[in-house]
Amino acid sequence: MTSFNKVILLGNLTRDPEVRYTPNGAAVASFAIAVNRKYKQGEETKEEVSYIDIVVFGKQAESCGQYINKGDSVLVDGRLQQRRWETEDGQKRNKVEVVAQSVHFMPKRSWSGQPGQGGQAGQSEPMPEAPVDEGDIPF
Repeated sequence: MTSFNKVILLGNLTRDPEVRYTPNGAAVASFAIAVNRKYKQGEETKEEVSYIDIVVFGKQAESCGQYINKGDSVLVDGRLQQRRWETEDGQKRNKVEVVAQSVHFMPKRSWSGQPGQGGQAGQSEPMPEAPVDEGDIPF
């Protein structure tokens, strides 16, 4: 029987990525994201938060360590992986995590619509417009 293992998550980092290197020099970044789910229970709206561990390898691991921080929003595309190990005192442990094939950095949110000014949370900074030379317009 064929299997399929694909995960797509959108969430916010709960901590800064930790970047390590394997003995052969490959970068490995690990971080966790919080993923929220809202649902109705009777007349009441409830919210549930899941904390998901993410691991990413190679150049993308280095990019994660350099460009994203706690609180940033990311879109993770990857697969589930279960790791099993035994502790020094003989206890068996296991952990399910997402091995990311790609991590997309979502636009940063700011506290204002204007740089350097107070405002509401969640508003994105406007992109600066490039000056347009009307001689460049072909019509």
